[in-house]
Amino acid sequence: MAAAGPEAVWSCVTCGACMQQCPVFVEHVPAIVDLRRHMVMEQAEYPEPMQEALGSMEARGHPFRGTVASRTDWCEGLDVKIVGESGPAEWLYWVGCAAAFDERNQKVARAFARVLRRAGVDFAILGEEEQCTGDPARRIGNECLYQTMVHANLETVGRYGVEKIVTACPHCFNTLKNEYPQFGGHFEVWHHTQLIDRLIQEGKLRPGAAATGSVTFHDSCYLARYNQISDAPRRVLAALDGVRLLEPDRKREETFCCGGGGGHLWFEEPQGKRINHERAGQLLATGASAVASACPFCMTMLSDGVKAQGTDASAPVLDLAELVKRACATGSGPSASR
Repeated sequence: MAAAGPEAVWSCVTCGACMQQCPVFVEHVPAIVDLRRHMVMEQAEYPEPMQEALGSMEARGHPFRGTVASRTDWCEGLDVKIVGESGPAEWLYWVGCAAAFDERNQKVARAFARVLRRAGVDFAILGEEEQCTGDPARRIGNECLYQTMVHANLETVGRYGVEKIVTACPHCFNTLKNEYPQFGGHFEVWHHTQLIDRLIQEGKLRPGAAATGSVTFHDSCYLARYNQISDAPRRVLAALDGVRLLEPDRKREETFCCGGGGGHLWFEEPQGKRINHERAGQLLATGASAVASACPFCMTMLSDGVKAQGTDASAPVLDLAELVKRACATGSGPSASR
């Protein structure tokens, strides 16, 4: 540990920018995660907030320690189908832990479900049978817990014959799409921005005005840098009447991290200016009246970052699904229960 002390190891947010910029293709993030595995699984020495998150994952299947919500509270009154009760659907909506248990992100899940309903998409959720994909466990360094959760999830989706998954969480998306195949999990995985984009292109969604004005879009590292998905969310914004996109300097695959990856949603940086505060400042510098994101981790971090800018920072942080839901309420698309 002489070359990389504990502080350096735990400061990494796994954004991948270092690997993207490295001229000799050093893979810093996998090396740091390997160091974390040694510290977590061999030495049992890692930050207490991360210990609490992993403890909650082991005991309750999610990292949000202290929450009183259930996996299905967010969809109360929406008549969302649960696979175990209604049978398989064309799409499995993988809600993710943040959207299920975080009050702000529950609103995003409700908005996305309404968008799917309006477009006539046949979808269902796992409900209480869903648990964390294991992404935080792997990034923090508990590979054993990660693989345990992978196998449990694969058993669940295999039992229902799931073939197509959509999720609004880039961390879930990346794990399900790129890592689960290593354990035999082969299915079609879409991010919600991709599916919304397709529904608009096919005419199943005809959004009107989003009543937002100028918007700046924050690219999630796990969506844009890890998976090269940056066009779909911009096409969605372009389809919303009255929305003017103001781009920050750091965008697309060269985006600036929100600071929530690598377990940092549950662990603040030990020193220096907080990453989410820095990124919020960059986004607000565009002069946009709203900040759009497409990730529950980014939603949490940027909302905090905008508040930290002071009383003059009044731009709301909205998920793309929320903007589309607003626009569809004024559009001419297929009618559905709202």
